[in-house]
Amino acid sequence: MADALSIVYLNGSFKNIREAQVSPLDRGFLFGDAVYEVIPVHDGKPLLLKEHLARLERSLSEIRMVNPHTSEEWANIVKSLIEQNGGGKLGIYIQVSRGADTGRDHAIPDGINPTIFGMASRIAATGSPDSGVAAITLPDSRWARCDIKSTALLANVLARQQAVEAGADDAILIRDGYVTEASVSSVIIVERGVLITRNNGPELLPGTTRQLVLELATEAGLSYREEAVSEQRLRAADELWLMSAGRGVVPVTRLDGSPVGDGKPGPVWNRVKGLFTDYIKSNGPGTVEPEK
Repeated sequence: MADALSIVYLNGSFKNIREAQVSPLDRGFLFGDAVYEVIPVHDGKPLLLKEHLARLERSLSEIRMVNPHTSEEWANIVKSLIEQNGGGKLGIYIQVSRGADTGRDHAIPDGINPTIFGMASRIAATGSPDSGVAAITLPDSRWARCDIKSTALLANVLARQQAVEAGADDAILIRDGYVTEASVSSVIIVERGVLITRNNGPELLPGTTRQLVLELATEAGLSYREEAVSEQRLRAADELWLMSAGRGVVPVTRLDGSPVGDGKPGPVWNRVKGLFTDYIKSNGPGTVEPEK
């Protein structure tokens, strides 16, 4: 995403980003004791908002935090960030940390208030993803609870940087000989017209964009399977895709310097990309019904 826009949300109020301040004793700063979500916005309207907020709720629950807002309250915060930053094509970043204590102690303290932060950024196009991007493979050195969308992303940062230095878009991570996900993306391969992706578990984040892609493919008559994908199958795949909230579904045409398939975006990707684009135009903008 591009630089943050000027109006942010912090602990109940909207303000200029230059005026936003967080305590240096905040546990998100000291420990990475925080979770986050990124919600894509198209034409001023959030995509898959309900699904992103459900994943935020799950992440908070997994780190033993009570969600500080209802779905309706979150939806209003997201709406205000969009409106106050001019709408258009944005990424809305939401972060909830456990808050600031009086010192630094690994044990979770009682009675502190969470730090709630939100900002908007323009979704910037990088290169020409529709013509295909390059990826590399790396060992997956992340922690064992990748299903929690934690802000503790150092392993992801280092993997993405290694990809950038190699002239690639992302790093696809391999653990015990099998694909988990990429440093900032979900992964799908295509074998003989069938979409294949790893089933959800602690090794990877349950991707909202990936799930939408699978649903759209199914509605169009395409088949998919959720199963472990070996490194060998990854390299032999007919097509290879990366998915993220900010960029949608992107074809990988080179992996570790070698072509994927014939080195061009494949026919299944072209079909699914069209379905994804049509969904955004016609059905994508999401809303959250007020809680009863």
